[in-house]
Amino acid sequence: MSTYIVAQINIHNRKRYADYEAGFGAVFAQFDGKMLAVDESPAVVEGHWPYTRTVIIEFPSAKAANAWYKSEAYQTIAAHRLNASVANIVFVEGGP
Repeated sequence: MSTYIVAQINIHNRKRYADYEAGFGAVFAQFDGKMLAVDESPAVVEGHWPYTRTVIIEFPSAKAANAWYKSEAYQTIAAHRLNASVANIVFVEGGP
């Protein structure tokens, strides 16, 4: 069953966040993930959406998603994201 990662991100340091982006692709390519969406201006149809970036990623399983997220390579570049932004990140299990 697919697992989706949804991230709501508020970027407060674009230069430092660019360091995260620069390393992201190479690390992400090592895992079996699929980038579904990256949007800095989604259409809000209900409520309030104060985030500067929204990301949706798909992995074939929770095990694969966790392997990517917890990997040493990702955690190394994630330090840039953590210093440049604040995020809400959830893992969501896909339907049947």
